[in-house]
Amino acid sequence: MKTLNAKKGFTIDEIETSEDIAIPKDPLDRIIGQDEAVETARIAAYQRRHLLLFGPPGIGKSMTAQAISFHIQAPEHEIRVVDNPESHERPFIEVLTKEQVFLEHESKLAMDGDLIDPENAPADIAEKLGYRCSKCGMYSSYTEVECPSCGTIKGGAGKIPEGPFKDILGGLGGLLEVTMNRAVGNESIKATRIVNGSEEIVAYEKAGDKIKILNQRALEKRREHAKKRPSKVLVPINRSPFVIATGASETELLGDVRHDPYGGHPTLGQLPFERVVAGVIHDSHEGVLFIDEIPQLGILQRYILTAMQEKKFPISGRNPQSSGASVRVDAVPCDFIFVGSANIEDLQYILPPLRSRILGNGYEVLLSTTMEDNERNVSKLAQFIAQEIANDGKIPHASREAIYALIDEARRRAKYYDEKPNRLTLRLRELGGVIRVAGDMAKINHKPLIEASDVNTAIKKVIPIEEAIKRSIERGDKPPVSKITKTPYYNWNVTEEPHGYD
Repeated sequence: MKTLNAKKGFTIDEIETSEDIAIPKDPLDRIIGQDEAVETARIAAYQRRHLLLFGPPGIGKSMTAQAISFHIQAPEHEIRVVDNPESHERPFIEVLTKEQVFLEHESKLAMDGDLIDPENAPADIAEKLGYRCSKCGMYSSYTEVECPSCGTIKGGAGKIPEGPFKDILGGLGGLLEVTMNRAVGNESIKATRIVNGSEEIVAYEKAGDKIKILNQRALEKRREHAKKRPSKVLVPINRSPFVIATGASETELLGDVRHDPYGGHPTLGQLPFERVVAGVIHDSHEGVLFIDEIPQLGILQRYILTAMQEKKFPISGRNPQSSGASVRVDAVPCDFIFVGSANIEDLQYILPPLRSRILGNGYEVLLSTTMEDNERNVSKLAQFIAQEIANDGKIPHASREAIYALIDEARRRAKYYDEKPNRLTLRLRELGGVIRVAGDMAKINHKPLIEASDVNTAIKKVIPIEEAIKRSIERGDKPPVSKITKTPYYNWNVTEEPHGYD
């Protein structure tokens, strides 16, 4: 099988099918035609700078943002919220390193102990835990009050007498036993055993149909763990370094404290620290926070600005009617790389202080909608076709003729939508739609490859509704609406202004 690399360059004539084209491992190398954005993204990842991307939909803004996360270190800290016994409504924050989390995990494993069958435990231990009948020696589940063999109540209370009141007496006896021991038998029994010639204290505990043995080290670890204040993992260490917050609500963005109908009652309800929920600004700590169409956040942009400035942001209850309204957790870390994107028409709706913060510690990049029509870029476009087919996973590879047809369509779209002749479109999301529809056509017709005829069929099927209306009008048909207004999608009906972003 050939391996054609777009970085080294190749001609379409060298291709037999799209399967011959190598797909780069680096996600940034999969971004087509946005050389400036890719270079800036590499710098942003290496130096942990913020980034604001401008351009129309479907030209690689989201892909660029996600690719940055592949070039940064994995998160190295876990964030926990810890109960404050002096003021439960003001929990503490605890930040643990990767090493501390690993050691704690090892410590918990040491507390787990070993599981054995009740038959392998000392007889008196099995009896006290409720697994063994003291009269006939039969083993059964500790949840069974009465021995299934001889009818004796476990724990030595004797056999239930025969007669019309057997069920009542048995029920009362079982109820008393459960009340006294919280189940049949004790929950835990301590004893000693000889290990390597030395005596050590061990504990035997119920564990379903097994018995758990805790050695002296496990018991010590449990005592250490019991001394720690109750806590909850707020942001785990094993988390994605890429977080999308497009269209996030205030609660989703900044976190919240869940309502407790019992008002945080220590017996019936949950303590406040257990109800704290992190926002995406906290989830993205040490990673990348991406917000597409950032103007849609409106006034919430100011919170992003504060989080970027302080690198920490408090979590508080946001519903005044909730029991969490009085809870506040201060200084929750949120040190992230911010990547935002917007259409150029929406630039005026981005808060100037936010843009100033980004420009003071990052970059703004205007993405292109077309690229030069040369051999190098044609090979990159062929790479894109191979990527889309591989990513879809449900359509066959494309033949050389199909790739030629798709490249011709890229030329047509650059001229038609952006008024850029002799160039190739970079509105690749819609071109990807053509590839998928062409693949569907080939698939349902049981073809081994996507052919040029499938691409031509797909081109006719995949058009925006605005273009369909325009074509209908050009044919002389009556428009389906009383008035056609300007639409931002491709700026399809704009004649007095240049199209695109180049």
